Amino acid sequence: MKQNWKPGTLVYPLPAVLVSCGNNTTSNLLTVAWTGIICTNPAMLYISLRPERFSYGIIKSNMQFTVNLTTAEMAKATDFCGVKSGREGDKWLASGLHRYPGFAVECPAVEESPLSLECRVKTILPLGSHDMFIAEVVNVLADEKYLDSDSGKFKLENAGLMNFSHGAYYKQGDLLGTFGFSVKKKK
Repeated sequence: MKQNWKPGTLVYPLPAVLVSCGNNTTSNLLTVAWTGIICTNPAMLYISLRPERFSYGIIKSNMQFTVNLTTAEMAKATDFCGVKSGREGDKWLASGLHRYPGFAVECPAVEESPLSLECRVKTILPLGSHDMFIAEVVNVLADEKYLDSDSGKFKLENAGLMNFSHGAYYKQGDLLGTFGFSVKKKK
């Protein structure tokens, strides 16, 4: 038996990402869980932000940001950047995270992140409590420590990526299968 609940935002788990914005001299970090891929070609993603957030104005003004995937090792810093405002001080310094120079955008990436997606905003869609920033991914910064030197494959599964689920953070779990495993012919 299932219960009927009022409409809510219960699509979990979600990636807990750090979004960096600004430029290489003045920048901020904020934690975002409402994000995802929306197009392959061109590569596009979205983040949804409340207009009252400190970083909202920075992103709207610069029309660029970087989505930085987070790991279990980054959990405390990620949470901190979600509960503290950039109005209160330098979150880079307070969180212990380090700036990595942007390549295709002015805002820095998070050095500790295994994968950073540099984005340029294409449109801002007002939705109600949040506005959706739809952006094109213009560059990806990949940490070489996850690159398998033998196969050349990027082993993101070794990063210990972090997810957010209904108010809590989790490290990604065990491999259940790879794309197409349900129809793969047995050898």
